Amino acid sequence: MNSTIRRWFASAGAMRRVLSTFAPYLGAGVQVTHLADDFTTATVEMRQRWYNTNYVGTHFGGSLYSMVDPMYMLLLMRRLGSSYIVWDKSASIDFIRPGKGVVKAEFELTEERLAEIRQATEQGDKYLPEWDVDIVDETGTVVARVHKVLYVRRKPTE
Repeated sequence: MNSTIRRWFASAGAMRRVLSTFAPYLGAGVQVTHLADDFTTATVEMRQRWYNTNYVGTHFGGSLYSMVDPMYMLLLMRRLGSSYIVWDKSASIDFIRPGKGVVKAEFELTEERLAEIRQATEQGDKYLPEWDVDIVDETGTVVARVHKVLYVRRKPTE
């Protein structure tokens, strides 16, 4: 990551502001409403607008997926530091019911999960941690569930 981009992401507040104006988020109407200073939790929201509504009047599926796409990768990159390689590997989304109004997704990266990842990669092996993220409407009803798989490997020491 070049130095300019690293400065943009220097703090949780800066990262939250940059993500909220990042073209894919801006175009979908996604807002990062919470990003913990220690990068352990995050919340994203999307209000239904004419530009993120599909033909049948519900949230466009691509916008629902874009809400969750980068979050675990970014949280993990910040928590593990520059001695790790972190990439999105795969994802799937299950549309459970039509989403309308304001929808949100919450992310949590626990110390236990970080320890699990560090232990699995300490010898330089790749590890593929998985997460399920629920996208819920204003009543807390699940409208979609996203399954994410990341690729994590400790960089070789020189």
